[in-house]
Amino acid sequence: MSIEVRTPTLITKLPDVGTTIFTVMSALAAEKGAVNLGQGFPDFDCDPLLIDVVADAMKQGLNQYPPMTGVLVLRDAIALKIEALYGRHYEPASEITITAGATQAIITSILAVVHAGDEVIVLEPCYDSYVPNIVLAGGVTVRVPLTPGTFRPDFDKISAAITTKTRAIIVNSPHNPSATVWTKADMLRLQDILATTDILVISDEVYEHTVYEGQQHQSVASFPGLAARSFVVSSFGKTYHVTGWKVGYVAAPAALSTEFRKVHQFNVFTVNTPVQYGLASYMTNPQPYLDLPVFYQRKRDLFREGLAHTKFKLLPSEGTYFQCVDFSAVSDVSETEFCKWLTSDIGVAAIPLSAFYGNGFDQRVVRFCFAKKDGTLKTALERLAKL
Repeated sequence: MSIEVRTPTLITKLPDVGTTIFTVMSALAAEKGAVNLGQGFPDFDCDPLLIDVVADAMKQGLNQYPPMTGVLVLRDAIALKIEALYGRHYEPASEITITAGATQAIITSILAVVHAGDEVIVLEPCYDSYVPNIVLAGGVTVRVPLTPGTFRPDFDKISAAITTKTRAIIVNSPHNPSATVWTKADMLRLQDILATTDILVISDEVYEHTVYEGQQHQSVASFPGLAARSFVVSSFGKTYHVTGWKVGYVAAPAALSTEFRKVHQFNVFTVNTPVQYGLASYMTNPQPYLDLPVFYQRKRDLFREGLAHTKFKLLPSEGTYFQCVDFSAVSDVSETEFCKWLTSDIGVAAIPLSAFYGNGFDQRVVRFCFAKKDGTLKTALERLAKL
């Protein structure tokens, strides 16, 4: 007796999601032998001491399940750092949770608080995981554009987007992809707008230690009216050049953390044990993250100096490890087509900013990543000099 062998037809939960532009451009860069300044990760090693302290934890037998919320010594270290930098104390036991990177932290925050039909405001251009996360939670995405050209928040438009159904707003500073940084005045304005509402804030602060020209990162943790309603998300991968380790954290008031942990325990349960102990040991010296702005500003300046000899118009790079440029003087094709041409013909990969908009808004602006070895940046600049 024969049976019919078939895979059942599915109704996709993410009908608008396909292969990301990051995957497409990285594959094209590999095929063409291009310098990949598209995807945001370093091509240099982390501090060997960080490797050593993780290896030591492994050798000490710290290889079994840690507590669901993360090892306490790491949560203690995070609490000390946040208090020292931003002036707010989070209780390690009840208000800090270790996550499998910032991406998991963001989706878990959304799943914890967004119910079917709830509206969540996102400020475009935005990191590509935000909207699919909202969709998976059954929420409704409300897109509010940052001001074209400057990428500053438009608080009148944010205020106008708020309804009785608004459950949360996702903010990101330093901002990926535009490399802009929110000011103290920006944070105070947001605090005022939300003061009389029950709207929650998911604050993506993974680039908190890459702010330039002597500016200070304005964490929502520094503003009592925001901190009381916020999930603060950060990432060790961005800070310590170990993006592949996928370890981050969320700091939030106890009531919010309780709901966060209910979801966290069932979507990842817990996070790599020896890496947590290694990070806790490494954090006893704050100098690596305190020195990070100078480290990356030098790379930024090297890259910008080289780009100044091209026809690109350089946009400000106030934070993150990204540099956006306007290529209007070079070509009139779309951002996506320009990036493909730049990769294939010039040998340098970039990312179109239109990929960070739901409607593919095209400004003839592309994003480069300068978290690379000096030699990598110089090779890229030699090729870009053809422009």
